[in-house]
Amino acid sequence: MKSYKLKFGDTYQSLTIDDNRFHIDIVTPPSSEAPEVPPIELISESFSHFYGSFDWSSVGNKADLSVAIAINDKTRPVPHDILLPPLIKYLHENGISSNQIKFYIATGTHEPMPQDEFLKVVPDWITLEFEIVSHDCDNAENLTFLGHTSRNTPIWVNSEYYAAQIKIVVGSIEPHHFMGFSGGNKSASVGMAGRETITINHTMITSPYATIGCYEQNPMRQDLEEIGDRIGVTLALNVILNTNREIVNSLFGSPREVMLEGVKRCRLVYQTEVATEYDLVIASAGGYPKDINFYQSQKAMTHAAQIVKKGGTVILCAECREGSGSPSFENLMDGTRDYQEGLGKFLAQPFRIGPHKAYQVATLLEKMDFYMITSLSPALVEKLHLKCSANLQEVFDTISSKIGTDSKIAILPNAINTIPTIRSGVRSQ
Repeated sequence: MKSYKLKFGDTYQSLTIDDNRFHIDIVTPPSSEAPEVPPIELISESFSHFYGSFDWSSVGNKADLSVAIAINDKTRPVPHDILLPPLIKYLHENGISSNQIKFYIATGTHEPMPQDEFLKVVPDWITLEFEIVSHDCDNAENLTFLGHTSRNTPIWVNSEYYAAQIKIVVGSIEPHHFMGFSGGNKSASVGMAGRETITINHTMITSPYATIGCYEQNPMRQDLEEIGDRIGVTLALNVILNTNREIVNSLFGSPREVMLEGVKRCRLVYQTEVATEYDLVIASAGGYPKDINFYQSQKAMTHAAQIVKKGGTVILCAECREGSGSPSFENLMDGTRDYQEGLGKFLAQPFRIGPHKAYQVATLLEKMDFYMITSLSPALVEKLHLKCSANLQEVFDTISSKIGTDSKIAILPNAINTIPTIRSGVRSQ
């Protein structure tokens, strides 16, 4: 017998499996040790290895500049306490004073964060020294229209952020289940955009290239790059974290150049190949905040589905302490009998962010059976048509009693931070 512990919120779910009965693989990203240099020093060093061609001497009188810094909200585990001190120091060294700097919490279509939650994303000294505002994608009075992209996406951006002479994005580059990768311009192109911009961009979700680990051919991601160019994002400070959330790489410079290099390094940290498909995949979203709600946790469902056999089963451990994460998704599913009916409602309406989860989940359920280990309320579980339990061992015992002794089981301890790929030629039809 072998025992396993999978992250679940701030705790763990435990599991014991008879390893004489099943073939078990632990699917994790390649081992990526954090550099021995202290992380703040690693960030500081990245300012000396600039990607792109930005030159401070080209921006005129620095005393007249306004600097806008877009940072991620509470749903993203970005170590702002490590990234921001050296960034502020770098700006000071280049003639920018604190009163010229303003922070923007790049929420995208998430609810704007209230001021009393700012300490969830930034250290207290930032709240005392700098002005911080949370973006609201529905505040039409504070959105500026910049025309359309080549894919006909209307570009609406936060007016105050756009008006700044120096626009910076701060975040992490990691796998994303339909955008390919997070990071770079995304913090502004989605995080600081209007709802219409994000909605039209996300209609490309049906593209076969809108998937985890796909960057160059991904129409959604490349649309964001074009939006970022139009906004005029000046600089990007992005890090790559390993599964222990330690910083293994820091990149700084022009957003597109940072992203091109970052994608290469991200693949080395997160991408792993398996030799087979699996009858059962047991995955953890990675604990809090990656499993803060179903909206975020569903990414792990997508990643686990990459290596499950058609007709196989995925069990996902995701606490979801803040519920579904999308009232509009709940509203769509209210009164439906199953996800196929929810998908029909979604397709019959204009595309909307939130309800698009019905499309993603329905598409996955066509391939596999799905169970969640979660703390979602029974009423919400019923509304979302999920098979749920609070106990991983009980669900596993039920499923394992129905599958053969030659079955293959994969365990993904950090599914959101894993890009699992199947060796060419072994995928089932």
